[in-house]
Amino acid sequence: MVIQEISREECLRLLPGARLAKLACAHENQPYIIPVYLAYHQSSNGDLCFYGFTTSGQKVTWMRANPLVCVEVDQVVAYDQWISIIATGRYEELPQVPVIGSGRLPEQSDSGQKERSDREGCNNEAGQLLKTNPMWQEPGGAAWAVPAHRGSAESLMPVFYRIRIDSVTGHEAVRDVVNTISSVAPAPLSLGEAAGRDPRDLG
Repeated sequence: MVIQEISREECLRLLPGARLAKLACAHENQPYIIPVYLAYHQSSNGDLCFYGFTTSGQKVTWMRANPLVCVEVDQVVAYDQWISIIATGRYEELPQVPVIGSGRLPEQSDSGQKERSDREGCNNEAGQLLKTNPMWQEPGGAAWAVPAHRGSAESLMPVFYRIRIDSVTGHEAVRDVVNTISSVAPAPLSLGEAAGRDPRDLG
């Protein structure tokens, strides 16, 4: 296996296809990392951002206190064939859309609430980008459904956010063909082939 650095341009080419990522934050010298679904977007003025959805919890509390975060995106084919991209940036919370009723997500609310959501520029932008993936509500939506350790008011608060990317780096592992040991055994010789070999080669 050979590990080599990939260019910033190649990293940015691959990020639009990313969905499941790892989001790392830190508070009082304690790191914390969680899986998240994100949507990557490059604006017309060149800003690079990830957009995400979650519910109130530890990571939101920590990112409010310390907005400097890191996102890792991986593409793994095999142990010796993978790409890993790391983006550092800053957490920004987008205006929230209050949820009415029994804790449904904004898109599951009644038509009046949906119209209100559509008028929210930031949430509409984040929502449209996230909904390019049918699993955009996960894992934030799963946490929403199990609010046993939270107060009822907190459990009903969706959080749309973005990560403004400051820097991005990437590495790629490629299979080292020269040094790869084949797992395929050599084919046995036929009797005719063996008869024509030097006996010293037949062991």
